[in-house]
Amino acid sequence: MQHRSFQQSFRAPYSVRSGSSGVLGKMFFVAGTRRAGGASLVAEPTRSIYRKFRDVDLLDKRKNVSAMKAGEDRAILLGLAMVITSVMMYFVLGITVLRSYADSVWTEEGVCVVFNSTVTADVNCSYSCGSDCWRGSKYPCLQVYVRVNNTGRVSRLSYDEENWDANSECFLVPKCKKDYAATQHMILNISEHLKPQQPFLCYYDPTDQQGSALLTRLYGCGAVLHSLFWPSCVLTGGMAIIFMVKLTQYLSVMSEQGAKINR
Repeated sequence: MQHRSFQQSFRAPYSVRSGSSGVLGKMFFVAGTRRAGGASLVAEPTRSIYRKFRDVDLLDKRKNVSAMKAGEDRAILLGLAMVITSVMMYFVLGITVLRSYADSVWTEEGVCVVFNSTVTADVNCSYSCGSDCWRGSKYPCLQVYVRVNNTGRVSRLSYDEENWDANSECFLVPKCKKDYAATQHMILNISEHLKPQQPFLCYYDPTDQQGSALLTRLYGCGAVLHSLFWPSCVLTGGMAIIFMVKLTQYLSVMSEQGAKINR
């Protein structure tokens, strides 16, 4: 009996130890699984945060690209509008200023000397006194004859093309007014300034088809160049805007292609 109790007491620690080792193994396995699960739980939030940042970056890039495309489209539309506006301005100037300049026969510039300056009979005219109301008046006709370039040819002098078209017999066709005395005083002052034997620059027809000369040209070279200046500036600005936008687009495409090749 004593021998059996001694054996049982001798075997008990080993059974406890073996049982405890099994429990320890189970605890180690459970702890290992918990650690692995915890690592996976830590990795998933990290990946989700990375995806959020990446999505935000992609959205920002897309917004920037869309904003750039919208700005480029607006710039191209602005350039096209400027080009179309300049073409329309050229068309209007072509049928007004350029046509008058091309049709003018007074192309040569010379020196005129007053030969005779007299006020002849009055010319009837009409002025507006309201809506559908016209009243008659008159203005004195000033006739001026000049010699061109110290030659024997005598020509009738007119102020410009419009006055010649209105009345080629008179030097100036003033605006018809009710007050005849004021118009007569103005014409007399002009006659006093055009003194005989006084040389001045004028324009004449080299073919002498009209038999007249002009004191000033309504549409000369300076007027034509000045009228074409602003349409040319608008056209140049519109073409420059379109060119810069297309150049920017080309450079961006080339940079993207270079980045893809480097990758």
